[in-house]
Amino acid sequence: MTIEHKVRLVEELFDRLEKEIAAFKSETGLHCLTGCGKCCSKPDIDASPLEFLPWALHLFLNGKAEEVLLELDNSSISTCHIYRPLALLEEYNGGCSNYRYRGLICRLFGYAASRDKYGELRLATCKIIKEDQQENYNNTEGAISKGLYVPIFTDYYMQLSQIDYRLATTMLPINEALKIAIEEVLHYYAYRPFPGGLENIA
Repeated sequence: MTIEHKVRLVEELFDRLEKEIAAFKSETGLHCLTGCGKCCSKPDIDASPLEFLPWALHLFLNGKAEEVLLELDNSSISTCHIYRPLALLEEYNGGCSNYRYRGLICRLFGYAASRDKYGELRLATCKIIKEDQQENYNNTEGAISKGLYVPIFTDYYMQLSQIDYRLATTMLPINEALKIAIEEVLHYYAYRPFPGGLENIA
């Protein structure tokens, strides 16, 4: 399967998820605080290279893949390379520098559920939402237990693995996942022509 086809399938999966999350947010009223980047500033986020393949291809099409790979190779920072805090003293306030190409973990957290040891769905969200939107959060947990649809982490990662099992199931610290995604794209095009028909979409 070509890199372009894999990227298209990943983006289609993300589009479906975005619609589901929009409906879930509308139904529950849960929302992230504007400008809050606390979850993005955690140093121990794991991700798969496949969920960042669209980002890596975007960099390649814009002639920035080698530059960003070098930045990642020379960086000792463990927080996500794509996250941009507003200031050094405001690490929890900021945003994604490439929001359109954020990974699956970035999309799911806050608005998706995982199963506990009893098989019950539990919303995986941050302490800020749980505390600042306590009534909405409690109502949402109750609604989920009664059948309200919520995206499920394992379901989406299973769908991702059907696109490319190796790249989807290799879970790494997020910056390592970013590096491998870029390397996959660079290796793929090392002996292939620039992707036809994509010259003008960068």
